Amino acid sequence: MSNVYHINLSASQIEGAKTVIVPGDPARVERVAQTPPFSNGRFLIQKREYCSWLAYVDEVPVLITSTGIGGPSLGIAVEELAMLGVKTLVRVGTCGAIQTNIHVGEAIITSGAVRMEGTSSHYAPIEYPAVAHYEVVHALIEGAKQAKVSYHVGVTCSSDSFYPGQERYDSYTKYVPRRFQGMTEEWRQLHVLNYEMEAATLLTLASTMGLRAGCVCGTIVNRSRSEAISAEALSAGETAGVNVAVLGVANLIRQERQ
Repeated sequence: MSNVYHINLSASQIEGAKTVIVPGDPARVERVAQTPPFSNGRFLIQKREYCSWLAYVDEVPVLITSTGIGGPSLGIAVEELAMLGVKTLVRVGTCGAIQTNIHVGEAIITSGAVRMEGTSSHYAPIEYPAVAHYEVVHALIEGAKQAKVSYHVGVTCSSDSFYPGQERYDSYTKYVPRRFQGMTEEWRQLHVLNYEMEAATLLTLASTMGLRAGCVCGTIVNRSRSEAISAEALSAGETAGVNVAVLGVANLIRQERQ
């Protein structure tokens, strides 16, 4: 098989890997690949926002490919990773919590997502749910316990924009369209845990393709208290998310080998 167009990989390059971790940030890929129990991580290729490394769990190959920000670029990655034979996808990212009991540095494991983005509607009608695969959710929960990371499991809101779609008033214009005004409090009352930008796309596409998917995000800000993201908070959230994702994937692989 020739290389798929956007992520520029072939099936032989990924050594038959069936599992992939998909961070958004290309700069996070190397960190994921070198986090224990992953071993022998090595760079494969980068094209546009798609940076790929390969690592191993007990000699089983695991692909790590970044997807950039938002649903459209993630959707391309999911399509092409599936073409290469990947069957399980785990997103690791960062997020802003909206429930008051969630703290910076804690992990949020998505059980389902509000489809407030557009890419997933190109694959299924809006009535189709964006739900994580139960095996992936369970493996991530066990990973959080193993990493000794405080975690929350629940519904995530995936937005197509970072500023108005997440009701942020610290944008250039400081204006939020009327349909988004008050939205955060509504999601809070509906027990939505956090905002991010990719989970709903990933979960919907994976389900429609018959694949397994899940998502864990490290909390880097609590929107009920502040909009500011410090370097310390970013580091704490990234560390929590990466550790949970890597251990979660290791759990999935080891369960499959039993």
